[in-house]
Parts: sequence; structure tokens; C-alpha cells
Amino acid sequence: MMNISNLKDGTRVEAVMQTIREQLASRVLVPGERLPSIRQMAERLSVAKNTIVEAYDRLAADGVITAKRGSGFYVCGHLPPLSLADVGATKDRSIDPLWIIRQSLEGESNMLKPGCGWLPPSWLPDEEIRRTLRRLSKDPQAGLLEYGHPYGHFALRELLSRRLGERGVAASARQIILTDSGTQAIDLICRFLLEPGDTVLIDDPGYFNFQALLRAHRVQLIAVPYTEQGPDVQAMAELLAHHKPRLYITNSVFHNPTGAVLSPIVAHRVLKLAEDHNLLIIEDDIYAEFAQNTSPLLASFDGLNRVIHIGSFSKVLTASARCGYIAVRQDWAEQIVDLKLATTLSSNGLGAELVYSLLRQGVKQRPILSTNQRPIFSNFSVF
Repeated sequence: MMNISNLKDGTRVEAVMQTIREQLASRVLVPGERLPSIRQMAERLSVAKNTIVEAYDRLAADGVITAKRGSGFYVCGHLPPLSLADVGATKDRSIDPLWIIRQSLEGESNMLKPGCGWLPPSWLPDEEIRRTLRRLSKDPQAGLLEYGHPYGHFALRELLSRRLGERGVAASARQIILTDSGTQAIDLICRFLLEPGDTVLIDDPGYFNFQALLRAHRVQLIAVPYTEQGPDVQAMAELLAHHKPRLYITNSVFHNPTGAVLSPIVAHRVLKLAEDHNLLIIEDDIYAEFAQNTSPLLASFDGLNRVIHIGSFSKVLTASARCGYIAVRQDWAEQIVDLKLATTLSSNGLGAELVYSLLRQGVKQRPILSTNQRPIFSNFSVF
């Protein structure tokens, strides 16, 4: 709620109306919901009751709310189209995640883009990609025209299963779902697990696009401080006890933006807290291809019980051929595939074929880093 007690009387009425309209735009209030009573709203905003009476009367005249005799005021009509810019607290544009994304995508290629995690072109296998695309275009066996399997390219899923197994994550090909990106992977999981109004825990500092995506799911965000070893476990315990979040989203290896790597001790403590507080975790592993001697993953400790492991090749191979994946417990995989079919029908077959070919060739990203060589993408916070 905005502080309007220090405004002039006429301006206070307009401010109350604006507050309610913003709550409608951000889905805090929905059609049919009862508004706080005049007394409750006056106490909440520290204004006189006649200010609320006039604001409610004006909104009723505009058809935004309606009065029911003896019951109070209710939201009427349909919700306006969802505006992500109106969801969540108002922020300075320099740290608004949607503004940052737009500036990053619209900016020139030589522009510095802190926090994006986009790597220099010289690190990526440009020539190998072009050569592989030329070969695929001539291969009659390459599936370049049809919709793919609901789970995605089978051979790539088998390959990912073996690669995850080498890192201690036991996931069969039937537990791996291909997506068009890591962002789509998180979106599908949020559709599967979350309801509007749920609370989600994210890192501070953390990847700003997590916030933009979570806004679209109309959830409440809380931030846990992130250290060189991982999340501040004591702060996390307090946040879990007080806010009871449903989900936690993090990077374990080469955390964006700090470059930190989750320590095994902190990983065990995080998983114990998750068990005690019924918390689910999305582990975003998009930079693991650059790590030579990575720490064990949360999913390797957990066995895909509370952890959903996702990855993407947008950062480490190419952002143009969109390809990511979800590794998840078997009893959830089919339901997430149903959501994928309902929202996108099929994943990017050409992107999957390209990624599979590059991985089979053993294309090496440059440079390969050890976990004590940490890339610092940025050190600013969006909170």
C-alpha cells in the first residue's frame, strides 16, 4: 500500500482510487472479491473514512466496483489484460527486470550487458555450428520438417541422461523433457506447481529474468542473501519459517550474477531445510558445460525428489537454436509433458538435432573453467 496520509484531501481520494486500480491490474484483487471495509481501508491507509467513502463511490460510478447492501463493496466485471509492468512493487527503471531485458535485446552487440550471462562470441563454437547446419541440411534422415515426440528428441534425451549420470544425477530418458529454453522449462514447472499468490524464494543478488518470469505467474517473491558458498542458510531458515514459500529457484554452478559455486555443506543444509519446510527447488544448471570439476549438484544429493533439475544450451552453444531440458521425478514427467503439449505442442526439433550433433562431436566450449575460476557476470542486485 502506498503512503497517502500526507497528501491533500482531494489528492488522497485519487490516490486511493489509483491504489485499487493497481491492485486490479496486478491481480491482487479479482472479480467478485470483497474490498476491505471503509473502516479497514481507512486504517490501512491512515486517512479519514470519508476519503474512502468518496473513492469507493467514484469507483462504483466508473463501474470498477459495486456496492451490495449490507455486505460491502465488491470488484465487478472482467479483469483488465495482465500488465507485467504493474505486477509487484514499483522499482526504479534501472533495476526493473523487464526494462533490463528489453535494453539487453535491443542494444548493440558491443554494449556491456551486466547480469545477462551472455558470453563472448569467441567462447562459442561458431564455425562448428555453421558446419553442422550445412551437414544437417543435406541429411535426409534429419527430422527437419515434422513435429517431434512429446518428450522431445529421443537420442538427445538419452545422451543427456548419460551426461547427468556422470555428474551423479540418476535420470532416465523418460524423466527428461526437452524444452525450447531454460526459461520455458521454468515456466512449465511454475504452471505445474504454483498458484497465484504462492510465495517463491529467489537469490539476492540473482538472475533478473527469474523475477520477470515469476511476475507472469502472479506469485509473491522473497529474497535470500547469496554468499560465496551459496544461500545464507540462517537467513533462509528464517524466511522459510516466516513466509512458507512453495519453491526456491537457484543456480548451483557458476551462479548468476556472482559466479559462486554451491558448497557441498551448504547444499546438504539447503536440502534439509527443504525437507523440513516442504520446499521444492528448481536447480538451473545452464553454465555447467563450462565447468571442468564442478561440485556435486543439488539433484545429485536429492535424487530428483524435491529438486527439479533444468539446463539449457542457449548460453553455452547458441542462443539462436533454442534448446533446454527438464530432469524430473518420473511421476511428474507425464503431467509436465501434458502442459508442454497444451502450450507449445512440440519443442524445437531443429535446435535439438543441432545440439545433439554438436555434443556427439565433442565440441568444447572455450574456455573450460574450474570451480575456483569464477566468471563474475555482474555484482548488482535487482532487489
